Amino acid sequence: MKMIREICKNVFQVGAIDWDRRLFDALIPLPEGTSYNSYLIKGTEKTVLIDAVDPSKKDLLLENLDKLCVDNIDYVVSQHAEQDHSGAIKFLIDRYGSTVLGSQKCIELLVDFGIVSKDKVRAVSDGELLSLGDMTLEFISAPWVHWPDTIFTYLRERKVLFTCDFLGSHLATSDLFAWNHDSAKRYYAEIMMPFRANARRHLERVRMLAPEIIAPSHGLLHNRPDAVLSAYADWTSDDVKNEVVVPFVSMHGSTEKMISHLVDALIDRGVSVKRFDLTKTDTGALASSLVDAATIVFGTPAFITRPHPLIAYTAIIANALRPKARFASIIGSYGWGARIVEEMRSLMPNLKMEIIEPVIVKGYPKEDDLRAIERLADEILRRHRELGLL
Repeated sequence: MKMIREICKNVFQVGAIDWDRRLFDALIPLPEGTSYNSYLIKGTEKTVLIDAVDPSKKDLLLENLDKLCVDNIDYVVSQHAEQDHSGAIKFLIDRYGSTVLGSQKCIELLVDFGIVSKDKVRAVSDGELLSLGDMTLEFISAPWVHWPDTIFTYLRERKVLFTCDFLGSHLATSDLFAWNHDSAKRYYAEIMMPFRANARRHLERVRMLAPEIIAPSHGLLHNRPDAVLSAYADWTSDDVKNEVVVPFVSMHGSTEKMISHLVDALIDRGVSVKRFDLTKTDTGALASSLVDAATIVFGTPAFITRPHPLIAYTAIIANALRPKARFASIIGSYGWGARIVEEMRSLMPNLKMEIIEPVIVKGYPKEDDLRAIERLADEILRRHRELGLL
């Protein structure tokens, strides 16, 4: 779908809405699609495009530019070399002969990806200014939110900050500005959470600029910047909430019985629980739940003595996302042998969670096993109280 909106005087959103895309990076579910936000700035002397679009949507971008009667683009600013932002740049160079600006690392990646040639690029440095005549762009180095090449671009006179992936969301919508931050939280969980410390540091620089509009390269824009910045400040902090996330899989009902008993026991103790059956779960929703949780309890049967592959996959994802949870435990069952606990520990070396004593039982859980689940619930409650969460 075409997407032309004037954000403020002579600044236009000219990207594309991708209503039908359902998977990103061959990994991340997109239940609500996404957008590729590209921004045209018409100065009195120079015209600039901030980011391009995914190559699959390059025709829509070019049509949008035609509709605005754009006959020249002096510069294309590539804030990040990943192809969903840069893939259409080659077509812009072919049409307009534009020079591509980006960080030194971004330029290197664009050349490596075969998107640009070395004679059509120029690296910009942190704090460098570019005059468009009546407006000025400031380039801001922002590595590791979420690649090492990222920059932000600040349009000083309009107080618009273009943040590439940072503060973005995967959402296909005809709306321009954010009305809540549900999609932004999911995006943070999936994309930014592994870089939590860097994200927290960049928040401070954004606040110092005091933009009136924040314009990311995916999803909705923010015309109330304090709202999304406050949400990010919470998500990137070290604070956790009185929440337990319980991802599990059960092959013959034993593990599910234990999970159900644990969930009920935690609820009885005033602990909030988010339960995910991994045979049905949207992994993005699971990732989002990890942003605030104090504790994660993994439930798995023994699969040829080891954790079930769906739980192993979830542990690998959690290890990559690096949530700030303080505690973890493992419950499950086995038939003739189990190496569940040691295997699970080996899958999560990046996580600094304290492991509360697991409950692994043979066969279908008996009364003694369910009492062990009650003790696990008591221990989780005690740990949460020690953190002042209740």
